[in-house]
Amino acid sequence: MTYFRSPRSNICRRNWSNRNSRWDHIGLLPPSKAITIYRDATGAVRELSSQRSGSSGSRRIASSSVPIVSPTSTTQAPPVAPALIERVRRFLEACEVDRNLSQLTIRQYDHYLDHLLTWLGREQPEVQDLPALTTEVVRQYKLGLARHVNEHTGRPLSRATQTYFLVALRSLLRYWALQGLEVLAPDRVELGKAPSRSLKFLDGDQLRRLLDAPDINDLRGLRDRALMETFFSTGLRLSELARLDREHINLRTREFGVIGKGRKPRVVFLSDAATSWLGRYLDARQDRWKPLFIRMKGKPDLAPGGPGMRMSTRSIERLVGKYVRVAGLGVKATPHTLRHSFATDLLSNGADLRAVQELLGHANLNTTQIYTHVTNPQLRAAHRKFHSGNRPL
Repeated sequence: MTYFRSPRSNICRRNWSNRNSRWDHIGLLPPSKAITIYRDATGAVRELSSQRSGSSGSRRIASSSVPIVSPTSTTQAPPVAPALIERVRRFLEACEVDRNLSQLTIRQYDHYLDHLLTWLGREQPEVQDLPALTTEVVRQYKLGLARHVNEHTGRPLSRATQTYFLVALRSLLRYWALQGLEVLAPDRVELGKAPSRSLKFLDGDQLRRLLDAPDINDLRGLRDRALMETFFSTGLRLSELARLDREHINLRTREFGVIGKGRKPRVVFLSDAATSWLGRYLDARQDRWKPLFIRMKGKPDLAPGGPGMRMSTRSIERLVGKYVRVAGLGVKATPHTLRHSFATDLLSNGADLRAVQELLGHANLNTTQIYTHVTNPQLRAAHRKFHSGNRPL
């Protein structure tokens, strides 16, 4: 992903290289196009789109008015103060250069702050720079988020999605406060109480049925079995597993390093089952492509190392969903469910909470503690012993 905002021409350039991002529920443009969005002299939003057409590789260039969808409106965006655009541009550059954030995080910030600028241009045009942003303006912005209804689904923004918009604003304010600019204190942007996270995991029988679901008589089945065994053995996030290359895996030591959220490295471990199925899968492959888990459809990638053969995160999600149905589990399970199941399995069998925190790559122990209420045998024993409903009538 590349982006560029020129303080002179008010250009916002995005090159969406990740075709697997799913942002349609909050209004992003399709990731299959490289676009340039800009505001002309009248303040109207325009697009220069570049898209391949036909096998000849020729490119079609079109200019058209493009609405920038905001949390409160889907109409064409109003003019935005150049000073605000410049503040956001410099913040995004700092995220990439100084804070070394991932491209996904930067892209998220870019999107949420675009919506903020659009809302300010329409609802609070007197706010020409960040120092003019007051608690009352923020209150009105939060109100707009809370009242927004998605025109496609008819549903309001979830509390979690509203929080994403506000976190981006807080990060922007925090950056400029550290630069010495007199802006609203970031903690004055209250995030509100988020709903409790529901924890979904599979029990032992469900896991066995899921892992046994693939037909292992061909390469596709071996890949799918190895992939799900690796998920359950390592507790990797979906994006972490999708990025794995063959060279990352050491079947002899049964451990390897990954770079997780915040670019934090950690070591994960392979179980006996995962090691065995990965070995069978890799032995069956007759290619030299680098990605560990490769797609089976489409044309082969002729580039060195075959980077285009890597399974997408969306394909992996569909794969897990398919086997959930094949196994007849009767529940909705995702790759993240396997991560939850990994942590729950370890804690249920006596693993230390801090060890599980390290294996999951959680920066904060509080995040890991969501598992304790379903794995703590003392809680179950206390309920059984002391709750009056368990006593003879």
